[in-house]
Amino acid sequence: MYQGIIVIDKPTDWTSFDVIAKLRGILRERKIGHCGTLDPMATGVLPVFVTRSATKLISTYEVADKEYIATLKLGITTDTYDTTGNVLQTRDVSTTHNALETALQAFHGDILQKPPMYSAVKIDGQRLYKLARRGEEVEREARPVTVSEAEILGGESSEWTIRFVVSKGTYIRSLCHDIGEALGCGGTMGALRRTRVGIFTLDRALTPQQVAEHAEAGTLAEYFISTAT
Repeated sequence: MYQGIIVIDKPTDWTSFDVIAKLRGILRERKIGHCGTLDPMATGVLPVFVTRSATKLISTYEVADKEYIATLKLGITTDTYDTTGNVLQTRDVSTTHNALETALQAFHGDILQKPPMYSAVKIDGQRLYKLARRGEEVEREARPVTVSEAEILGGESSEWTIRFVVSKGTYIRSLCHDIGEALGCGGTMGALRRTRVGIFTLDRALTPQQVAEHAEAGTLAEYFISTAT
């Protein structure tokens, strides 16, 4: 029987629950949970906790900071704040590295961030995404989050790659949207890869397919991190 924490590299177009459902079948264990939900379009680090004793520790780990590599597409805004949504506006844009770096300074440190309508945040007992799907928009209270690092890795003109290190509860989609607004041209998230959740990194992460292969080969146990104290 497997027990402990295993780091999964979530594939694109999978929900975080899809990963859990797949692992329940492979590991033949019902008590499995994760910390730090990823949107279906996102990929990367998803720590998965296996067996009841391990899942009790999720709340301890989910407060950890997280690192992401995001694609920022400028000159376009969408209702979901990413490229899976409906396009609301497009504009011609040509942004320089210096202009983007200056804009990022306003999103560094402790900031207030309004969650997107397409999110699992509850207002008056209702998930925002359910309201959004009905075409409704409600006022959302800005929440305190921390952006520890915001580094431009590359890009030019209307498409840039940015590395963010953020606190729990930070929406990278919202950062992309808000940065675009600050630049006056609009922006949305084109891609997202999570590279770290606290101490859990990509270097030992397995895709669900690799988990199945290692389980078949009898080599999966070495990828589990013990929760024993």
